[in-house]
Amino acid sequence: MVRLITSYFLNSCLIAVFAPTLFLRCEAAVKKYQFDIQVKNVSRLCHAKPMVTINGMYPGPTIYAREGDNVLVNVTNHSHYNMSIHWHGLKQYRNGWADGPAYITQCPIRTCKSYTYEFNVTGQRGTLWWHAHISWLRATVYGALVIMPKQGTLFPFPQPHMEANLLLGEWWNSDVETLVKQGNARGLPPNNSDAHTINGKSGPLFPCSEKHTYTLEVEHGKTYLLRIINAALNDDLFFRIAGHTMTVVEIDAVYIKPFTTKSILIAPGQTTNILVHANQTPSRYYMALRRFMDAKGVQVDNKTSTAIFQYKNIPNNIIPTLPKLPLHNDTSFALRYYNKLRSLNTPQFPANVPLNVDRNFFFTIAFGENPCRTCFNNTRIVASLNNITFVMPQIALLQAHYYNIPGVFTANFPDHPYKRFNYVGAPSDANLRTIEDGTRVIKLEFNSTIELILQDTNLMIASSHPFHLHGHNFFVVGTGVGNFDSSKDPGKFNLVDPPERNTASVPTMGWIAIRFRADNPGVWFLHCHLELHTSWGLKTAFVVKDGPSPNYSVLPPPKDLPKC
Repeated sequence: MVRLITSYFLNSCLIAVFAPTLFLRCEAAVKKYQFDIQVKNVSRLCHAKPMVTINGMYPGPTIYAREGDNVLVNVTNHSHYNMSIHWHGLKQYRNGWADGPAYITQCPIRTCKSYTYEFNVTGQRGTLWWHAHISWLRATVYGALVIMPKQGTLFPFPQPHMEANLLLGEWWNSDVETLVKQGNARGLPPNNSDAHTINGKSGPLFPCSEKHTYTLEVEHGKTYLLRIINAALNDDLFFRIAGHTMTVVEIDAVYIKPFTTKSILIAPGQTTNILVHANQTPSRYYMALRRFMDAKGVQVDNKTSTAIFQYKNIPNNIIPTLPKLPLHNDTSFALRYYNKLRSLNTPQFPANVPLNVDRNFFFTIAFGENPCRTCFNNTRIVASLNNITFVMPQIALLQAHYYNIPGVFTANFPDHPYKRFNYVGAPSDANLRTIEDGTRVIKLEFNSTIELILQDTNLMIASSHPFHLHGHNFFVVGTGVGNFDSSKDPGKFNLVDPPERNTASVPTMGWIAIRFRADNPGVWFLHCHLELHTSWGLKTAFVVKDGPSPNYSVLPPPKDLPKC
């Protein structure tokens, strides 16, 4: 049993505090871990700012488990914010009580209160992550979750000499929660982040950070497995290592057909494992990342955050080589990259794509303006699915579902938009922006097969959207730019080896088609993983009914489940 501590401290500029990573190699089929969350104050250089952390670490500690393990994480909240932790990508079969999104599967953990997340890692292995799932606190409260294969099971690709985790994040010089409150009061988005980070550090291209650069030391001729996690709140990111090619072998803890590339694209919420062969002239090379944003009319800076890929015995005074990243609006690269992703689809790692569909959904993504007397211009920006902007309840949806509490939600979310129109070519004065508010969800029969089309629109602004589904993986069977054509596009779906994910991007002015089997009873959040958009209401939830026996029903809640 391991005890770790989470904290709140004063940090400055772009400086991070690290503790040694704990690697817990589980030999038994069941292993328990415990993590405690506490708060402390730490003073740093430059101007100090309040910062919520786990164990005084930014990013937080890595959780290592093995497929089949039972994991316990005891969370004690000593910050002045409500808190909840989501284990991003874990299916949590029948156990939504451990999923973590505040007011969806649990009430938040209040100050000086504790909650123990207990879950079993079943049928999954690879790179996932954990993060705060309330307000914008995941700006600093996040960490890696690495699931090792069962004992004696090798990776389906060349075994690396060593592994390293690269957590990509965003940094604000000001307190994020304060900025969010100011933005909400005006009905406008808060300020953009001031920098991106790699393992909590922005690199020497930013002021006040010359000495605060993450460095990975490698040996010539060796191969390295890099587990890359995009923990940024609002930014899709390009990533590249100068002078080296990368082999992509896994996405969202699912093995894929390997392919080589000079750059990768990773959206918020996604994970990508790459192999890098240290076969270049021994020197120092930058690992660099930059924002991808192809929405028209959005101002994007070209700030580049860096870490260093450094060969052993190379002196630190050698200036690293900077890679050439794709342009921030390189849509063609994004589409080509995502089209290369294919499931392994082998007997050991099959792609069980639903071939027959029980229920079809079509969701339009849009922005609008609702009246707000106290806001700037007397309007508030909102986001919607099928013209519904989701209102967070005051009682957790899973509790309301399990105990049959009336009045918390309604199961009348529309399967299709109330009005069909030219989704990517609507006139600027289209009268389609009157958004309805409500805590509306969708009820699904247990074990039913679902096809969902997510369609971006140009109402107010067109943008890409990384959608995350809790409690399930799904297959991205199709994607395209423009309006989805129900008569032609389904004939092009990949039903053989499509990528299996938990988070997938809807392209700007385009669509994706996903399929999954609703075989996990409970309440499962579906939302855009851009924190700005989900805070504006771009979300809903699936309520999967219990199956035919107690073994296919939601487990009883734990005794220490937080109360609202």
